[in-house]
Amino acid sequence: MDESAKRILVLGVGNILFTDEGVGVHTVNELEKSYDFSDNVRLMDGGNLGMRLMEPIMDSDLLIVVDAVLGDGEAGSLYRLTGDDLRKSLAFKNSMHQTDLVDTLIYCEILGNRPEAVIVGIEPYDFQSSGVEMSEVLAERLPEMMAAVLAEVAAAGGSYSVKPALAEE
Repeated sequence: MDESAKRILVLGVGNILFTDEGVGVHTVNELEKSYDFSDNVRLMDGGNLGMRLMEPIMDSDLLIVVDAVLGDGEAGSLYRLTGDDLRKSLAFKNSMHQTDLVDTLIYCEILGNRPEAVIVGIEPYDFQSSGVEMSEVLAERLPEMMAAVLAEVAAAGGSYSVKPALAEE
């Protein structure tokens, strides 16, 4: 790996048991199935692990969080959030079960490495019903979510290619 290349962590977060709340995890899983990435790019299913994500986050220069976002838009609206807007992400909400990701990033900074962070998000249609499938609204937008993540990866100096088996189809 080129030592000067930014270490990029693409982190899909959310609970896949609550329909659209799992969109980040679903997106990362589809990216892993469909693309090969350069050595400086790591994809990870972060689920709702909170503080247990500190080590992989601290080992990155750029954190791309893929998540459902409550942005007051129509269901399926895509968002790119940075800075103070990070709190709109569902992963950054307070929870009885975890420290939110904003706090996790603050702890990373205290310990010496808080990576630059960006959220690629989408407005959920339904994030409260139980179910492992995303709503039809978000399922239709999945290719656009994937394209937005790939654009962030490329802008940060990562590269990707369609997996050979898929390129032949």
